[in-house]
Amino acid sequence: MASITLGGQSAETSGSLPNTGSTAPDFSLVATDLSTKSLSHYNGSRKILNIFPSVDTGICAASARKFNEEASKLDNTKILCISRDLPFAQKRFCAAEGLDNVEMLSDFKEGRFGKEYGLTITNGAFEGLHSRVVLVLDTNDMVIYSEQVPEIGQEPDYQSALNALR
Repeated sequence: MASITLGGQSAETSGSLPNTGSTAPDFSLVATDLSTKSLSHYNGSRKILNIFPSVDTGICAASARKFNEEASKLDNTKILCISRDLPFAQKRFCAAEGLDNVEMLSDFKEGRFGKEYGLTITNGAFEGLHSRVVLVLDTNDMVIYSEQVPEIGQEPDYQSALNALR
């Protein structure tokens, strides 16, 4: 369990993130075209999992924009933006923002991804949503970088995440 804050108010997460050096758990998430995606859909690619509460908040939107901008500079890397937003909201957001280098995935059905990755917020105003996390996986799905952002209103450390791929 991680202790985080939202606007300075304490909150907790459901568990611990996958450890650096461990294999990331498989997942089943819904893409904006309503297809189901699992980790195996991205076999052979490096992955940045940009996880956040909702695309309809400023910092979450900023992180999607920043990783979209950086994605074109990265070889063999998929940027997966994961939230509990409905796929329709994710698709609308990407269309409005002109984001085409990131892939939005939704955990709206059961929140299983958030639970299995230990990042579901368990109390406070955002209870049930995902905390702000960045995970970087190598081509074999090994976690090579992990960041649980301590304050939900704070942007992740983009440079450290990107440096993990260099």
